[in-house]
Amino acid sequence: MTRTLTPHDLIVAGIAVAAGIAAALLLRVLLRWLGERAVRTNWSGDDIIVHALRALVPWAAITGGAAVAASVLPLTSRVERNVTMTLTALLIVAATLTVARIIAGLVQALAHARSGVAGSATIFVNITRVVVLAMGFLVMLETLGVSIAPLLTALGVGGLAVALALQDTLANLFAGVHILASRTVQPGHYIRLSSGEEGYVVDINWRNTVVRTLSDNLVIIPNTKLSGTNMTNFHRPEQQMTLNVQVGVGYDSDLEHVERVTIEVVEGVMTDVTGALPEHEPLVRFHTFGDSRIGFTVILGVGEFSDQYRIKHEFIKRLHQRYRAEGIRIPAPMRTVSVQQADGQQSDVHLSGLPIPSPRHTAEQVPAS
Repeated sequence: MTRTLTPHDLIVAGIAVAAGIAAALLLRVLLRWLGERAVRTNWSGDDIIVHALRALVPWAAITGGAAVAASVLPLTSRVERNVTMTLTALLIVAATLTVARIIAGLVQALAHARSGVAGSATIFVNITRVVVLAMGFLVMLETLGVSIAPLLTALGVGGLAVALALQDTLANLFAGVHILASRTVQPGHYIRLSSGEEGYVVDINWRNTVVRTLSDNLVIIPNTKLSGTNMTNFHRPEQQMTLNVQVGVGYDSDLEHVERVTIEVVEGVMTDVTGALPEHEPLVRFHTFGDSRIGFTVILGVGEFSDQYRIKHEFIKRLHQRYRAEGIRIPAPMRTVSVQQADGQQSDVHLSGLPIPSPRHTAEQVPAS
């Protein structure tokens, strides 16, 4: 100590610490008020910033009060320097955590705004958080008097060894970055791979892509496989799609009548069923003279991939009911099977609605006794 500690020094130091604590409480109340106002705005970024500052600003006020208290106390230069460095390091740690939280939150909010879904692409969030924390750690070491040049050199040499040991992990990392940067796939999209996996993309992280199937199961796909395989994205170029339903009617049907009735059913489904497109123009296209029917395709409008099952279900029910009411026949296929009897006579059996029997059952040869 350069001089003797007096009660006056303790009183002044106590006042400084108390002022720091009081300022922290007032700032916390103010930030809470700002947080309530930020919730009412359309931009989610102000919510993230205010929420992060509520953790930093009070601690900064307390640290400032402690620094003032240390400056009025009769400390030696060495102790004063150590106290200053410690308080500065604590403030840098708090600031680094706050900045990392703010930037990661803004990146996540930006990903939400662009994809329009509630899922998050955590790969960008994690990379941003790691970079900010690493920079803050280096600044803190430099503040404490630790030279970071040897550390950076060691990290550069060791990074090469780590890169060789983690080739698969780094390949998945860069594949995930490429997928998100190219915007071929984003959280919320419905995709189908050539290997058969399909579902909604829930998240794209640093190693794999999480896909939720329609049965609510999760499929974990490595990013390298996702970027290196043939894939159908049912949300590109737009989310709306068309659904083709194959129908057939008998040759004795009036095709004009069939087309008119079918279009009326399609219009009703497009208007009444959730997920259908009311503005969709009903289309009926005859295309095949089949064995027992004239085949045609009915084109329906679907707002989103998973809506097609509900729309197709309702359309088939309504179309079947309407055809029965209108007397439009949907014929079943007829099959004729020839049976060779022992006396040489041949009889024909007509089968309706059955598959064609195999050749060994088509004709049975019975040798004469």
